[in-house]
Amino acid sequence: MPRATLTQIPSQSQEWPGSTDELTPSPDHGESTWTPRQRLEGKRVLVTGGDSGIGRAVAITMAKEGADVAIAHLTAERFDAEDTARAVEAAGGTAHLFATDLTELDANTKLAADAVDALGGLDVLVCNAAYQMTFDDIEAFPPEQIQRTFATNVFSTFWLVQALAGELEKSGGSVIVTTSIQAYEPSGHLLDYAATKAALNNLVVNLAGELGPRGIRVNAVAPGPIWTPLIPATMAPDKVDGFGSDTPLGRAGHPVEVAAAYVFLASDEASYVSGTVVGVTGGKPVF
Repeated sequence: MPRATLTQIPSQSQEWPGSTDELTPSPDHGESTWTPRQRLEGKRVLVTGGDSGIGRAVAITMAKEGADVAIAHLTAERFDAEDTARAVEAAGGTAHLFATDLTELDANTKLAADAVDALGGLDVLVCNAAYQMTFDDIEAFPPEQIQRTFATNVFSTFWLVQALAGELEKSGGSVIVTTSIQAYEPSGHLLDYAATKAALNNLVVNLAGELGPRGIRVNAVAPGPIWTPLIPATMAPDKVDGFGSDTPLGRAGHPVEVAAAYVFLASDEASYVSGTVVGVTGGKPVF
């Protein structure tokens, strides 16, 4: 079934962390539109932030490609996470859900151990969870938000790779990190978020050099404007209105349109791809 192209997105808002069911228009995560080609048969995957948006699309498409999936999510996003698990299972995969506060070191360490135990090992780590909240002036950014944004986006990625490098070495696995067009074209109202995404790009390159001799590939995907609950839950309604229309393609992207890059990077087709950032941005440059 072909997916519908996203048209003009109207002004709207949600309470954080947002809900997929409340999005207008509805995003496509690949539930019925993804055509599997058995590219990830037998792979064991951990996806953080896998309850909705890009993470949901990654979990569903990888399950359709033959992977078993562990999904980390916030307790507040349990209902979206359960919907994602049902979609994974409908695709023939196995889904394991872990409510996790990724801002805490101990929680990341526990998630790593629990996911390996549930999956029987690990082949792919997808560090996708992110936090953002917008403010128009630098003086308005609360200190606790800056700490939370860096802890969720950067520290968690570092801690999970530390905890899981040994497992990924055993399997010849890979790490895929979600960065952003914001690393290259930062918005003033996303100062802290944009800075974390630039830091992640740097971390990916360094991790690829560090872990390559151990047989572990490390890459990133830099999405542009993708229609997920994070947008109306963290941005002012006037910034949601027409979201994505400033791209060369003139629209926002569906989550499944980004997931294709993750499937490729996780597959054996990308066996010589490491240390790179794949942009899925509707035409905005990532260099």
